[in-house]
Amino acid sequence: MEGPQAHWLQDGKRLHLNHGPIDLIVEAFGEADECRAAYAQAVARFQTILIELVEELPELRLPAFFLAPRTFTGPTARRMEAAVMPLAECFITPMAAVAGSVADEMLAALLAGRKLDRAYVNNGGDSALHLDKATSIGLAVAGTGNGMADRITIRAQDGVRGVATSGWRGRSFSLGIADAVTVLARTGAEADAAATLIANAVDLPGNPAIRRTPASDLSPDSDLGARLVTQGVGTLASGEVARALDNGLAVAEDFRRRGLIAASALFLGGEARISGSVALGPPNKHEPEEVAHA
Repeated sequence: MEGPQAHWLQDGKRLHLNHGPIDLIVEAFGEADECRAAYAQAVARFQTILIELVEELPELRLPAFFLAPRTFTGPTARRMEAAVMPLAECFITPMAAVAGSVADEMLAALLAGRKLDRAYVNNGGDSALHLDKATSIGLAVAGTGNGMADRITIRAQDGVRGVATSGWRGRSFSLGIADAVTVLARTGAEADAAATLIANAVDLPGNPAIRRTPASDLSPDSDLGARLVTQGVGTLASGEVARALDNGLAVAEDFRRRGLIAASALFLGGEARISGSVALGPPNKHEPEEVAHA
């Protein structure tokens, strides 16, 4: 594996940071000097973030327990544990929040001592956002059945600073059958953890149209062990799609009532469920845009 890589994308505005499984797109908006300094800080922080995680990986792959938070050394690992602790009444490991936690940590490095109007760190669709007063940002959402045609606008006053998308077609394993579950929350880590569990709940246990495989057969060191993860979803009747979505919506509504998320949108088989205030709309060319995808 090569070491940390940093380069500008073709548009000259977005910074691409890559190291092993971490693949980030970073963009800052504000005065040129402030943006330059912010990017330099992000590059410096990126040099060690994966190394820190690898050092604590065995413990990060173990389940969290509601009454027994662990003390991790690295700041990203601590973010991961904090994000999953409120959800630990069911099976969850800190790895459920790794992408969002990395985005949060990198955004913190980008912002340290800087004055930026807006910024985002997109870690494969799990993102951390910075919005100064009276600003907004637009996000394109994939996995909804409409390509990248669906958009969500987040305003500074909404209090949302993290967005994450999970589903069985994504880069991580899922226990459920959601095409996509997009969650808006206070941080990227919180959105990531919640999206994982809501997507797991969009399910039809025992349905013969669903093909599942033990996670350990696909990845021997998976934190999911022998739990069955979805590898294919056949044709489902409309009533089955509705039932699966309603199963996930019940979990999403519970999280929202508990103040763990701001809103979520669940998609399966061309149908959708919304929890909270999520208004999908057409693109707005005047807003900066980052992409959340399953």
